[in-house]
Amino acid sequence: MSHNHSPKDKIKNNALNLAFWLNLIFSIIELVGGILTNSTAIITDALHDFTDAMAIGMAVFLEKYSTKPATNKFTFGYQRFSLLSALTMSAFLFGGSLFMIITAFQSFATPKVVHSQGMLALAVLGIFVNGLAFFNIKNSDHSHHAHAHSHNHSHGNDNQNGNNQNSKAIMLHLLEDLLGWVAVLIGAGVIYFTNWYWIDGALAICIALFIGFNAFKNFTESMKILLMATPENIDLAKLKSAILNINKVSEIKQLRIWSLDGNTTIASIQLITTDNANYSQLLAKVKQICAEFEVNDITVQFEIQG
Repeated sequence: MSHNHSPKDKIKNNALNLAFWLNLIFSIIELVGGILTNSTAIITDALHDFTDAMAIGMAVFLEKYSTKPATNKFTFGYQRFSLLSALTMSAFLFGGSLFMIITAFQSFATPKVVHSQGMLALAVLGIFVNGLAFFNIKNSDHSHHAHAHSHNHSHGNDNQNGNNQNSKAIMLHLLEDLLGWVAVLIGAGVIYFTNWYWIDGALAICIALFIGFNAFKNFTESMKILLMATPENIDLAKLKSAILNINKVSEIKQLRIWSLDGNTTIASIQLITTDNANYSQLLAKVKQICAEFEVNDITVQFEIQG
């Protein structure tokens, strides 16, 4: 099973690399800008962006690592390594959001004068930087997915299937940053016209709650995959019904379905058949049904009814 890096892989990796450097450089600019403008929302978001940059750096490494071919030690290949990145990123973001909330509440106790024009300038820059990184990864994943679809019929087990949990986590964080900066932009406008400096702390809490909620959601989704839960897009009852409707299949003794990385779905099926069954025909029908349910890799075992 070969895993040669296609031009589509390079496009995706370049998009992830760009996201890493944009986040790292911008988090430093943001920290300096946050100190100069005296904004709690911007300083706490600088920490969040720096954490994002570190997590994206790890994601770039694990994304490349996850495309390695299967070995005697890792017979399923290395696809699940991308999950480690998704879990770590989500955990970091959740912790960061708690820190942001604590810092924001402290700013209410000791209100500070915020430089709204500086906030406005940083918000515009933040929207541009995160928007550029987000759409780069989104576009690279779309082209990657189109490439994957054309190869899916014969290479169901290859890691060529576009969006995995890792890329989703990165895109989610960049989208959160983008929305966060839109909120800062609005907040800076409100502060400029009203001098309501408490808006800064309120914005920090809103951004933190939004980030924390989505980070927790992504963490639980990644954990379900890691714990081999049935993928949510699979209707197990319908799949069982479709298999049992195949002629000569009398019983499903065992049906296990799990996902490697949130994208590649695997099934292990044990069927009890009646006498004189044509096993090559049965196998073709089971594979066809599983393909309709977006199951990429199937192992089927037949037993004659005793």
